[in-house]
Amino acid sequence: MRGTTNQPLSPWNCANKALWFSLGLLTLALLVAGLCLYAWLLADLPPAVLPSLPPEQGSIRFYDRYGRLLYEAAGPGGGKFAPLPLEEIPLFIRQATIATEDATFYTNPGVDFKAILRAIIANLRGREFVMGASTITQQVARNFLLSPEERHQRTIRRKLREAILAWLLTHRYSKDEILAYYLNHTYYGNFAYGIGAAAEAYFGKSVGELSLAEGAILVGLPQAPATYNPLENPRAAKARQKVVLDLMVKHGYITPEEARLAYEEKLHFAPTPFPIQAPHFVFYVKNLLEGTIYGSQPASRNSPLKVYTTLDLDLQREAEAIVRMHLGRLAEERPPHHVTDAALVALDPRTGEILAMVGSPDFFDASISGAVNMALAPRQPGSAFKPLTYAVALEKGFTPATMLLDVRTTFITKEGEPYTPQNYDRHYHGPVLLRDALGSSLNVPAVKVLEEVGLEDVLDLARKLGITTLQEADRYGLSLTLGGGEVRLLELTAAYAAFANGGYRVDPIAILRVENAQGKVLWEAEPRLGPQVLDERVAYLITHILSDDYARLLGFGRGSILNLSRPAAVKTGTTTDWRDNWTVGFTPQLVVGVWVGNADHSPMYEVTGLTGAAPIWHNFMEKAHQNLPVAEFPRPSGLVEREVCALSGKLPNPYCPHRRRELFIAGTEPTETCTMHRLIEVDVSTGLPASPRTPPERRVKKVITIFPPEAREWAREQGLPVFTEETLALSHSESPPLIVLNPPPNALYRVDPSLPWEEQQLEILVESNGHFDEVELLLDGGRIAGFKAPPYRLLWPLKPGRHTLIAIGYINGKVAAKSEPLNFEVVKASPPRCPRSP
Repeated sequence: MRGTTNQPLSPWNCANKALWFSLGLLTLALLVAGLCLYAWLLADLPPAVLPSLPPEQGSIRFYDRYGRLLYEAAGPGGGKFAPLPLEEIPLFIRQATIATEDATFYTNPGVDFKAILRAIIANLRGREFVMGASTITQQVARNFLLSPEERHQRTIRRKLREAILAWLLTHRYSKDEILAYYLNHTYYGNFAYGIGAAAEAYFGKSVGELSLAEGAILVGLPQAPATYNPLENPRAAKARQKVVLDLMVKHGYITPEEARLAYEEKLHFAPTPFPIQAPHFVFYVKNLLEGTIYGSQPASRNSPLKVYTTLDLDLQREAEAIVRMHLGRLAEERPPHHVTDAALVALDPRTGEILAMVGSPDFFDASISGAVNMALAPRQPGSAFKPLTYAVALEKGFTPATMLLDVRTTFITKEGEPYTPQNYDRHYHGPVLLRDALGSSLNVPAVKVLEEVGLEDVLDLARKLGITTLQEADRYGLSLTLGGGEVRLLELTAAYAAFANGGYRVDPIAILRVENAQGKVLWEAEPRLGPQVLDERVAYLITHILSDDYARLLGFGRGSILNLSRPAAVKTGTTTDWRDNWTVGFTPQLVVGVWVGNADHSPMYEVTGLTGAAPIWHNFMEKAHQNLPVAEFPRPSGLVEREVCALSGKLPNPYCPHRRRELFIAGTEPTETCTMHRLIEVDVSTGLPASPRTPPERRVKKVITIFPPEAREWAREQGLPVFTEETLALSHSESPPLIVLNPPPNALYRVDPSLPWEEQQLEILVESNGHFDEVELLLDGGRIAGFKAPPYRLLWPLKPGRHTLIAIGYINGKVAAKSEPLNFEVVKASPPRCPRSP
């Protein structure tokens, strides 16, 4: 019997078994990883087959606040979608699209691997996923193959799935087919799917009729249709157009000169007419959907929606009719005013709800770019910006009775240049109180106030009130308070709402709620006031001034069209170049802003603050308030009322001829008594203060006004008597007011004939113990010099003879003082004798 022997395994056999075991584990791990990767990345990957229509978007019905239909927008499958063959799309449109979206479109495999790698590295470093550049094919894959939920995700998984689909599409379709699909199916904003629909929606023409300039506008839209919408954001659209044209130059499709001409081409926007109510408002709401329901619930894009807006269709129709009627009246007047456009916004200052929005008189009129919403276009507001400057001043201790000087003043800008503002009427009004300066829209006081309170604080208040266009402080100077920065009518109107509601920020609201087809509320607004950004007492004082017809006396006269049949506060604004005319005003129930001008920035002709926007504002306000009760502006606590001098703003003394009652924030009321008005004795023969030497029969008591030094020149120009503290002091002095210090009395001077005559001069020096408008020197009865201010010094070339010198002082053009006559003599010196010859 053969026995068995147990032999130990060799190290080699053990190693083999371990190796096979490890390989098995690795294979299993790879298999599991592969299955996980497949499940994570590819399991539900849609097929790389392009649908014949864009992703279905349900119809959207827009209603006013009472449920009246404004517009029904059908989705792309609703019968209006008509794709074009690639050859019917102009070559420059195709080239612009490639240059802007995917410069290597015809050579890449559908994916930009370098861009994806850069994005992954950046994400690993920043721990946050940042999207890399997408090719045209990737955009097609993302927008038309991925689900709405996934296409808006910002994940590596979505980016990789998008890249895989793009690669597959490139192997299934030709490049021309992919480009044609992109151009025919991409969303260009304004309910336009495809370049053909976009040409109709923005310019009212077929794609074959587009110019290079128009095409560049459209090509720039797909990346951000709402941001670059030329009808609502013309500045952003113009900047995007330049990017497109520059990229076309970079890639050799057009020349720099062609790009320049296209950029400078004047564009006219107007879609092909279709039935719609409040078109500018509807398209504004459509863009807002991106930030509300679409942003929070992407799947809602595929479902029919009912959008209930804040608009009151009755008020909207009234606004449209009033705008058209007034523009028609201006067009009939002679000479022509050249004004074709206007916009109006009406808000509830208690909620921010937009009740009416007119963006132009005719949405479909291409000659005036009627589709451009001028309620959203940044324009210069002129003096309509001033209330913001004065609000900052009141918060910093100014009062409605602070005296300001409306006199010719030259300011030095931050660039070191002189800046001399003028008033609208080209006149200055001297000392005025802050109430009158704002109410009558005087420019010089407004600039002085801005200089004192600080530009940055005014900009800060503007931002807090919701104005978004004044972000770059370095761009603006002292002219900001006169409307030197561009603002949107909607935002400025909302800013004024803060004056009406006690200082609370108002953010305009256009959508009340969004429902699906079954009536389920998908999104609902929460109308509420924002934070308090103004002291309620400041808001009330601004309101009180802007509703004071007497405060408008200097600028507009009494009983102007700015008055309503009920209390209302209002401010106008007109730019110096006649390009923009504004009126913004409010009651406790309604705030309304109106702009009049031309969309192409061409100037109007003689359209004033009372003839441009103001009649539209007045007529609409009267209509809108017909069925509303008369409401007073509620006066907050913390205000006190005092009688003040109407000129100095201080407590009146017994001689102040004009007084008024004024409101103050408690603690800022005046405590000093007016010193501008005095009762003095006047010399009736000169109109000057009587001196101790004035006989009784020439003395009369009179109330005089002592103007600040900066206002004296203005007073003289107005023919007003100018009295100063120095004048009054001089009148009580017994000493001679003018004394000739040099030459001494009866002095003798010799002229040396051997020296040049021009080098032989006598210093004449006069001293005064008072103030004069002018001091004149008379020599032998003839004027030899005049001085507006000391020192009164003259170098006079010596002339032989006996001379008499007199100094005369003038105040208000009248002789106020004379020096004692001073005599001196000038003789020729005898020439030296020549030595005799030897």
